Amino acid sequence: MAKETGRKLIAQNKKARHDYHILDTYECGLVLWGTEVKSLRQGKASLADGFVHIDGHEAWLHNVHVPEYTQGTWTNHSARRKRKLLLHRVEIDKLEAKSQESGHTIVPLALYFKDGRAKVEIALAKGKKEYDKRQTLREQQDRRETDRAVSAARRRQRA
Repeated sequence: MAKETGRKLIAQNKKARHDYHILDTYECGLVLWGTEVKSLRQGKASLADGFVHIDGHEAWLHNVHVPEYTQGTWTNHSARRKRKLLLHRVEIDKLEAKSQESGHTIVPLALYFKDGRAKVEIALAKGKKEYDKRQTLREQQDRRETDRAVSAARRRQRA
């Protein structure tokens, strides 16, 4: 059997980029049970309410929903259990120090398979205020409108 290569996205947390200013991102491994891996291979997971908590110099991923494997038996996992993240000690210490600052948190951005191994992209983030969210939406709309205008002008030039 050929070895899996590349990156296969399972779940993405788009709301995190809307609600937070992303300061720094990290890629980390994930400690999973067998039925969790099988469920993830089916492409089912939700990062919507997820967050990372550092406890006793270990990083833990909380509130990430990985549904139970349909063909699992008594060995099935609970859907919202906390999962250990695999990071280097230096990275954990840096995240712990930064997350203690006011307004900072650690959120998961994406869950994916990379070369056959489950990975999570986490980010050190700072919460946005309501006016920051409106400003971001306004900038996105302006960018879209200018892109449309430019592409329409190019189409007119070709015709």
